[in-house]
Amino acid sequence: MSAISPLPSFKDLHISLQAGLPDLRTTVEQCLANIDQQKHLNAFVRIYAEEALAHAATIQQKAQNTHAGRLAGLIVGIKDMLCYKDHPLQASSKILEGFISQINATTVERLIHEDALIIGHQNCDEFGMGSSTENSIFGPVRNAINTSKVAGGSSGGSAVAVQAHMCHVALGTDTGGSVRQPAAFCGLIGLRPTYGRNSRYGMVAHASSFDTIGILANSIYDCAAVLEVIAGPDAYDSTTSQHPVDKYTTQLDFTKKTRVAYLKEAIDYTGLQPEIRSNTLETIETLKATGHHVEGVTLPLWEYILPTYYVLTAAEASSNLARFDGVRYGYRDPDAKHVTEAYIKTRTKGFGKEVQRRILLGNFVLTSSHYDDDFIQAQKVRRLITDSLKAMLSSYDFIILPTIPHTAFDLDCNTHDPMSMYWADIYTTLAAIAGVPAISIPIGYDDEGLPIGLQIIGNSFQEASLLGFSKHILEAMKA
Repeated sequence: MSAISPLPSFKDLHISLQAGLPDLRTTVEQCLANIDQQKHLNAFVRIYAEEALAHAATIQQKAQNTHAGRLAGLIVGIKDMLCYKDHPLQASSKILEGFISQINATTVERLIHEDALIIGHQNCDEFGMGSSTENSIFGPVRNAINTSKVAGGSSGGSAVAVQAHMCHVALGTDTGGSVRQPAAFCGLIGLRPTYGRNSRYGMVAHASSFDTIGILANSIYDCAAVLEVIAGPDAYDSTTSQHPVDKYTTQLDFTKKTRVAYLKEAIDYTGLQPEIRSNTLETIETLKATGHHVEGVTLPLWEYILPTYYVLTAAEASSNLARFDGVRYGYRDPDAKHVTEAYIKTRTKGFGKEVQRRILLGNFVLTSSHYDDDFIQAQKVRRLITDSLKAMLSSYDFIILPTIPHTAFDLDCNTHDPMSMYWADIYTTLAAIAGVPAISIPIGYDDEGLPIGLQIIGNSFQEASLLGFSKHILEAMKA
């Protein structure tokens, strides 16, 4: 990465742009050069170079006339699960081959409205199903720090694009950790907002009661600036909340003393990498030294978090993916001789192995003989876990735990062992089950120089304090 030209920060670029100083086209060209120079990382599946350069000129002119939006100068990549009008969308799957989006996702529309510049779609695990971005029709994404390592998933392309200075910020999707986990692997900030904080309109659905659009960035400020724009109610998505959107960028100075809990089960987990444990404990001591009250707590039903998540998300995924049949759009098998054969062959050839596995598991869970014992019971356990977590958050301001039990692993080392991949989500699925906001921040490196992430969980719709506290921790760790 030493040969790659770092981007000017969005904050500095935005201020300069308002003063009429920089040429935004130069920064776009810098991004495009970084993308081209690092094609081997496989972060992008489609790049909109000519379009981005044209938009840069328009935004530059608006800035000179003092009409530019709040995000003028911000160069954004979007995961290949978010609709961008008149552009292809595949969810990194063969089954959506040839599909052109007729709409903008609401989050994308809001970015464009405030003069953010979309530079391309980014690689991901097929339909957001994976923890390494190796389940993609476009091939795996490589970590820019060590190209023999994975980038994390499912928003791995989005993470690497920010990590490798191909864009300022990326929008990813987080169902059970797909923004936070690659953020940890790549040394970034990864924010999953409260469920309902952002609209899901125009996002390819994986598991609808878990899916959230999140933000990957190099700075807390960039996360805050983007969240201010994309958050809020949406008439196209009835699950969005009417809760007011804070002015997040003005609330990042965190001075109060807090009550913080860390999960003992997470720290004591036998599969936790020693360097991650030691870095997490060091952060805990730093918080204590700066005047915060920090203590270990036990979360009831800890051992049921991961199975509950996979039972429910597989069931929802099998229902959501039933619409992809080759009849109305996307790939259709050319050799099928009748309708039934067309369905079977299209879905067999169009879906990858991991997606097929989860569809089959979801169908099994939803069968009449297993619906009560598996799906309904998992829903009940989800409620118990949520209640326990929210009760904890009524006594503590924040909960901290590692983002993931290990740093980035080797490419292809877990592709034939699905359970190893699933266990990678043991820490991130908790916030997803409860629908509360969570963020991953970088707190150090392991012995191989790979980033370590700390996860912080906050109360619903308290993203302002979550962002401010995260910035406070990062500054305290540097002091």
